[in-house]
Amino acid sequence: MSAEITSPKAIVAAILTVALFATPVKGESVAIDDLLRRLEQAEPTEAGKIARELELEWSKSGSAAMNLLLKRGKEALERGEAALAVEHLTALTDHAPDFAEGWALRAQAWHQMEELGLVLADLQQVLALNPNHYEALFGLAVTLEQLDEHELAHRAYRLVLTIHPHYDEAKEAVKRMDPKVQGKAL
Repeated sequence: MSAEITSPKAIVAAILTVALFATPVKGESVAIDDLLRRLEQAEPTEAGKIARELELEWSKSGSAAMNLLLKRGKEALERGEAALAVEHLTALTDHAPDFAEGWALRAQAWHQMEELGLVLADLQQVLALNPNHYEALFGLAVTLEQLDEHELAHRAYRLVLTIHPHYDEAKEAVKRMDPKVQGKAL
C-alpha cells in the first residue's frame, strides 16, 4: 500500500460525493443514454451484452492516436506489465484529460502496483467525468474494502447496482459485506 494515503476517508468522501451528486452524463451520446437505460432495466440474460456494448462506447476516444495509447495500455496490463501500462496511460491522460477510460485503466494499473492512493485519485477523475462508470465504482469499492473502510465500500458496491443491477461481483460483495455493516448507519 502506498504511503501517500494520508486521509482515505477524506478522499473517499470526495469521490462518493461526486458519484452520488454529480449529474449523470446526459446528451453526450444518445447511444450511451439508451444503453444505460436498457442496462438498468435489463433481464439478467441480456445485461452482459448491454454492458459490453456500453463499455465499447466508453472506450471510443474519438482519436486514433488516443485509441492506440489505450490499446497499448490494455495490452501491457494483460501481460502483467503495470509500469509500462502506466506510461502509456499517463500519456493518454495527459493528451486526453477528458477521456474517462484512460483514467479508469490507469487506476487498474496502479491497483496492480498496489498504489492505492493513486488508484483513488484516478477513480475520482473517472467518476467526475463519468458518474455512471460502474466499473470505476466497483474499483473504488474494492479499494475501500482493502483499506478496511467497510461501510464506504458497501455503499460503493450498492451504487454499482443502481447503474448495473446484474453486476454479479457487486451483488456478491454486498451480500458478503452486509454482516459487517449491519446496524451501522450508511
